[in-house]
Amino acid sequence: MTLTSISVITQRLIQATGVCLLAVVLFAFSNGNQLKRYELSGFAQGTTYQVIYYAPDSLVSLKQTDSLLRKLDLSVSLYEPSSLINQFNRSADGLVVDEHFRVLITKSMQIYKDTEGLVDPTVKPLVDAWGFGVVKPSQEPSAAQITALLQNVGMKHIKLNSNYLYKDRPGVQLDLNGLAQGYSVDLLAGLLERHHISNYLIELGGELRIKGSKPGGEPFAIGIEGVNDDAASAEPMRKVIKPGNGAVTTSGNYRKHHQSGGKEISHIIDPLTGYPVQNELISVTVYAKDAITADGYDNGLLAMGLNRALGFLAGRKDIGAYMVYRDRNGAVRDTVTPAFKGYQK
Repeated sequence: MTLTSISVITQRLIQATGVCLLAVVLFAFSNGNQLKRYELSGFAQGTTYQVIYYAPDSLVSLKQTDSLLRKLDLSVSLYEPSSLINQFNRSADGLVVDEHFRVLITKSMQIYKDTEGLVDPTVKPLVDAWGFGVVKPSQEPSAAQITALLQNVGMKHIKLNSNYLYKDRPGVQLDLNGLAQGYSVDLLAGLLERHHISNYLIELGGELRIKGSKPGGEPFAIGIEGVNDDAASAEPMRKVIKPGNGAVTTSGNYRKHHQSGGKEISHIIDPLTGYPVQNELISVTVYAKDAITADGYDNGLLAMGLNRALGFLAGRKDIGAYMVYRDRNGAVRDTVTPAFKGYQK
């Protein structure tokens, strides 16, 4: 067995998403003619994606992955004017949704309840008002505007009946980006597995799904990006983990934000108050069995703050987290929960 190549998901890919804090270090080995390394890359969900798999032959093509992700974009991408989600947002009382939309809404409802409203896809009007939507406002919203927008926020305003998604107010709008990238990764994993590929790593916008290993049994290694004490730049690698089968996603405050009134405005908007989240957490990296779950919870855990997030995860075996935060003196610290896979002190 010989080392033949090194593939790195670069800083450029991470910066393209604004919130993705993961870098992946992949070492590709050759193993005779048994398993070969294949790599596919493209653009979807407003960011880039990469699929690396090991198989005897090229079983999945770029055309297949692009086609799959294109169908999802036509369903739930806010950047597609004719997508179903944009049609829903423009509608008076709702519309018929497809299977992708239904899966994402169903999962959102579950996580909304689990996080007591901190993960809420109806937060879109507030996200737009604070400058993190497709169209950028000229100034931040006033208190009166936030109060008015909150009238359209809350999962109580929508109802899914079979494949029809109702809303009780025309101003209710959805943003499913908090789960859509993770779901995209799961769809790609399903495509590979339908072709009997059992060794792969998939990355989309920094969200990851892993199964199996490289030829020879070497596990995939993932680098979790860190923060310097001045928070102005990132360390190349804070931690390297080998989580095995499962998904890893990250939400963080120090990449996607903007300045307003001399302060940094986080892209994480609290749907209960209408204001950007401000707490000691810098980033939360979540491990779960699938990427829609990990991606669905990472923003909510970040919004909770350190102590509440630790309490929420205490005793849970289905999801774990690695959290980077600032202590009372402003120093950067980190902590990890028991269910976070692949972590080594």
